[in-house]
Parts: sequence; C-alpha cells; structure tokens
Amino acid sequence: MSKELTEFESDPYSLFIFGINSPLTKEKYVPRLNKFFEFINLEGTIQEKCIDFVKNATNDPSCAVVSVIKYLQMIKERIEKKEITAGTALNYVKTIKLFCEMNDILLPWKRITRGLPKARRYANDRAPTIEEIRKIIEYPDRRIKSIVFTMASSGIRLGAWDYLRWKHIIPIKIEGKIVAAKIIVYQGEPEEYFSFITSEAYFELEKWLLYREESGEKITEESWILRNIWDRNKGSKRKPGIITQPRKLQSQGVKRIMETALWTQGLRHKLENEMRRHEFQADHGLRKLFKTRCEPRNENIVLLKDSGIQKN
Repeated sequence: MSKELTEFESDPYSLFIFGINSPLTKEKYVPRLNKFFEFINLEGTIQEKCIDFVKNATNDPSCAVVSVIKYLQMIKERIEKKEITAGTALNYVKTIKLFCEMNDILLPWKRITRGLPKARRYANDRAPTIEEIRKIIEYPDRRIKSIVFTMASSGIRLGAWDYLRWKHIIPIKIEGKIVAAKIIVYQGEPEEYFSFITSEAYFELEKWLLYREESGEKITEESWILRNIWDRNKGSKRKPGIITQPRKLQSQGVKRIMETALWTQGLRHKLENEMRRHEFQADHGLRKLFKTRCEPRNENIVLLKDSGIQKN
C-alpha cells in the first residue's frame, strides 16, 4: 500500500469528503458534522475533531452511541418545539451516518433513529405560479431565462448544471422545425438519464450561447451551458471575467442567481417569527412545478408557451 493511500485512509475528514458526490451536499454536510462535534464538546479544527471522534469511537463504541443519541434527543426536542422539521433531523442523521460508515464505525442506526419522528414525504411548500415565474425571468441577468426555462421544462436538479455542456442539448425537429430538445443529464455518471426541454427553453439556451460567441468566446460542443459573466463591475474591487477564458458557473452560482432574482423581484420577504420556510423554494420550486404539472399527465415537458410565459 502506497504512503499516500495510507495517509489518506488515516485522515477521517478526507474519507468523509470522499464519500460526498455533490459540491452542494458537501456545503451542507460539513457544517452539520461540525455542529455535532461541537455538541459533544470536541475542540480544534474540523479535521482534528474528526480524528478525536474516530479514536474515541474505536476505543469505546458504546460512548459513540450515547453521544449520537444525546445529540438526536436535542434534535428531537427542537422538532417538538417546531424549530425544525423531521426531514431536517433526518439530514443530520445522514451526515453523521456517512461519516461513521466512511471511517468503519459500526453503530446500530436502526435503534438510534427509532425515537425520531417520521419525516414528511413531501415538503410543505408549493411550486411557483406562472405569474411568479414571469417576474423571475424579468430579472436583468442574461442567464435567468435559460436557467428557469430549462429547469421548469426538464425537471433537472440544481446539481445537474455542474455537468451540462452544449453537446448535451440535442434539438428535436419535425418537418425541419425545432419543436423540443433532448437533454442528457449527468452524462458519464451512474445517475445518467435524459429528459426534454421545450423549444422555448432551447431557443433561450441557443440565444445565450450565440451572445457569448458574438462577444468573442469560441463555442464548441464542450462549452459549458452556464459560465461566468465578463467585463462587468469595472472600477470595482472585483475582477471581471474574461470572455475568452470562460469559467463554468457552478450549481452554487446558479442557486445564488435564483435567490437574488427572487429578492430583487419582490418575491422574497423576511419570514415572520412563526415561519421557517418560504412558500416556494428558489431552485427546487421549478422541479416541483415539473413534478406536479407533468408527471400526473405522463408528459416530459411543461408547455411554457401554452402557459403564456413566453410568446414567439
């Protein structure tokens, strides 16, 4: 066994990160794990806390079980106070369980989680209305229509943007007219599948890439669908992007665009004291629109044109 592999296997934090596939998941799992470690009074950096927990759990597995149960009891009390939902509690369980599994810490999870309330199968939120979508796409960012139309008509998750290139969008023609497009999601990954987008969504993507090409970027089949903005914020401390050096817009960036659009367009307001969640989610709300409007009819696309979102 190589020295590098031995060092990797002896680093509990690196093993934990290795077990996370999505950057968005990592963004959520690391703070959750750190909260657990803080609750059981581990100190130091996140890497040091990971090492300490693994050592303690290896030397005394029963102590690890008690630590997790005490933490989940605190989580359960927060559920009873309606501070968090049972679904949120399940996410904390998933985080700790993944860390333990990646570091060969065997805990009786069925017994540990028995006392937690069952999570709702569906979140208590709704899909955005057509009028709300109209307001979102009025947000002054050239990428917003491509994002909204593609997600609403294909049902892709936010993380899919980390993989989408121009070659993954394949126009479908009938009598020489583009009527829709096939979209290949997560190509090359075990989760690969395909969906469809409307002709309106395809034309918005095409318009966005044509604008980039006219601005000086060389567009190929390998070009990322979404990229950074260039030549803006001149005179500010932020360095603007360069048109000939495109950088992929990560899924976190897509999420920020959507959230900014909602606040700017007056569709987001500060939650009242009793509320913990907005009426619809920034990005996942578009997937919910797809799920609620298309799947009951066994359709693959939301007909945005028929809904009046965009007229040619």
